[in-house]
Amino acid sequence: MWQKRAIALVILIVGTGIGWYVYSSQADASRPFKLGLDLSGGTQLVYRADLTAIKGSDVADSMASLRDTIERRVNLFGVSEPIVQTEHAGTFAGTSEERLLVELPGVTDTQKAISLIGETPVLEFRMLKEGAETNATASSTVNDLFEPAAITGKDLKSAELQFQGGTGQLNEPVVVLHFNAEGAKIFADLTKNNVGRTFGMFLDGVAISTPVIREAIPDGTAVISGSFTPAEAKELARNLNYGALPVPIELISTQTVSGTLGDKAVRDGVMAGVFGVGAVILFMLLWYRLPGLLAAVALTLYIVAMLALFQLIPVTLTAAGIAAFILSIGMAVDANVLIFERMKEELRGGKSAADAIHDGFARAWPSIRDSNISSMITAVILFWFGTSLIKGFALVFGLGVLVSMLTAISISRTFLLSLDMQAKGGFTRFIFGSGTSN
Repeated sequence: MWQKRAIALVILIVGTGIGWYVYSSQADASRPFKLGLDLSGGTQLVYRADLTAIKGSDVADSMASLRDTIERRVNLFGVSEPIVQTEHAGTFAGTSEERLLVELPGVTDTQKAISLIGETPVLEFRMLKEGAETNATASSTVNDLFEPAAITGKDLKSAELQFQGGTGQLNEPVVVLHFNAEGAKIFADLTKNNVGRTFGMFLDGVAISTPVIREAIPDGTAVISGSFTPAEAKELARNLNYGALPVPIELISTQTVSGTLGDKAVRDGVMAGVFGVGAVILFMLLWYRLPGLLAAVALTLYIVAMLALFQLIPVTLTAAGIAAFILSIGMAVDANVLIFERMKEELRGGKSAADAIHDGFARAWPSIRDSNISSMITAVILFWFGTSLIKGFALVFGLGVLVSMLTAISISRTFLLSLDMQAKGGFTRFIFGSGTSN
């Protein structure tokens, strides 16, 4: 039995250490919680899209692809909750242009905000115009020599670093591109119908490679080579995987935006959480006595673990995220309620406290498992199909469900078993009782 008590002690020590880490990081502001645009504001970046090479009918699709690419770029893990949207500007001013608005929560340093967008490359594949080589002049530009882009970054599925070279030669680092279904079809048709013609691969308007098409390439794979070093090729592949832009963009303005809800919403959310948790703990103590006390300890450890995860991932907390966190606390307690009710039934059947704990957990587990699986399915669907704000809610809720299962099934059970109570008498029945009954 000493092993179980040792495990329980280790859990308490680790939980206390994590709690101290969270508290100290907030006290010295070394790892503050990230708050969303609705609570703390951030930075707004406005970009102008260069659509000169895009057909009018493809403008809407290109801007939608640009928006999705930038959102992936600044929200790789779905937790920073940026606002990325497009707008058509200048209609009443006699000019017309497409713009991209990016709002980044918690970022007040303009240069940092710009770096989060990064130097994401514009990838284009262009055919050399018929007779362009013989008619070229010193003043010729890329647009004069090459046709409009046939394939752009929106058609790219992934990029990877590989090394190619023959026997006795140093392997040359190259970047292998894999197109999506639509891009692969376009690329296959393009290479099939233009055998013998020059095909240019451009990054940010600079020709990286201009090979001659020798044969059709039906598998939707292209290779970029350009005397890269391994580090350069690796960086290029990484940036392309972040999302090669379908059209060039130009930063035209920056500004700091304030939170729509502000500090009062943060304080109100924290107070709601404190009062809610306090009420739940008081109920558990009064209604479930000793198991309720241990459940309150497990619930405290759950809250500490969640706060640490919010810092380490890090998760951007919005009003919706705070609501998801408070909701997950209620679900954590729900699992304990199921377990304690089953334990009470076993005690009424004449079993000892230790047997009632074992059998109570065993009987409650199927219900807890099924309810948590259904909650996780809901969280996955919300994360998969939702916008950035909904994704943040879904992520916090999903994390809460997983961690609550750990605290309810493992930690509460370990604490109860460490008591090693075998008695069936009146005192044991009282401290393991429920409400007004023993």
